[in-house]
Amino acid sequence: MATSKSTSTRATGKPAGAKTPSARGVASAAVKNAAEDLPPRPVSREEAVTAAARQARVAAHLCALAKRPPQVLILEGGTPADREAMALFWTARLNCREDEPPCLSCRRCSQALAKTHRDLFFLDGSQGTIKIETVRELRSILGEPPRDDGFRSVILHEAQSLSTEAANALLKSLEEPRPGTCFTLLAAQRERLLPTLVSRGWVLTLAWPVSLRAGVPGEGDCVVGPADTEGEIYRRAVDLAGTLAAFLRTGRGWFQITGARGAVDRELARRLTVLCQRELARAMTGAPALDLGLIFARDMDARGRRTVDVALAECQDALDANVRPELALDWLATRMHALAAHRS
Repeated sequence: MATSKSTSTRATGKPAGAKTPSARGVASAAVKNAAEDLPPRPVSREEAVTAAARQARVAAHLCALAKRPPQVLILEGGTPADREAMALFWTARLNCREDEPPCLSCRRCSQALAKTHRDLFFLDGSQGTIKIETVRELRSILGEPPRDDGFRSVILHEAQSLSTEAANALLKSLEEPRPGTCFTLLAAQRERLLPTLVSRGWVLTLAWPVSLRAGVPGEGDCVVGPADTEGEIYRRAVDLAGTLAAFLRTGRGWFQITGARGAVDRELARRLTVLCQRELARAMTGAPALDLGLIFARDMDARGRRTVDVALAECQDALDANVRPELALDWLATRMHALAAHRS
């Protein structure tokens, strides 16, 4: 298994006794990473079964696609954990030899879930930028046939973390026929990937988390104060999304909320950005559920929506970097307001 320099996985990309320089090169680079990073976090059989049940529609599509696997598959939507589990489910489905694959119990399935299958290459963009050096190391392996009698699976987790140079290098690999090799790109939304990568892939959209698909509560004033429960956080995020929508239309009301002491904590800010991403995705399919999604759909053009997507990603990065949540959201709201005002 080959891995990005920034990934948390260790390498098992070279079978014992392999002598090919490319395999040796990938293995040596990854062994160096293993000394610096944590071992790969396996996905348990229970986690995979739960994810497949929660994403039953996508799981059924994957089983159907396995009859003639596409070279490039893109999984969007869901949570990062769901996308990872379904990508490993796909790897298991491609390589399981039991009567009803994937059984998620045999040696091949277990190795896929543990990320130790020797034909699995897992590049973890959640740990940092996936760099061009990693993609070049991977390309040196791709000219070789899979080592087992199944398929080679290349998973790019949080593929939006590909550097521009790495994305272009990957694109060259996708342009060349790779018999027996399947690439799986994982991202919250396809719009966060290079359009040229998306155009070469088969896209499946995972169901959003239950908390984001729940019925929208009744309208009311935005509640301030610490959030205690999952449902309360979601309700407050929906309320705050309503305040944001009003601000995008009128330029008023937002800073009074975020300026109140303790009104916005980091978890609420993260939930709001996820809610915005959900509504942005729904706006692109013509089915927004909130007023905010209607603004994305009606008051912004495609370029504006792409800019919002980038701004949401930057806001999430700022929150991860411990920027004060009210400052991160104020910047996001101001950026969105400028886009909505420009369109109108």
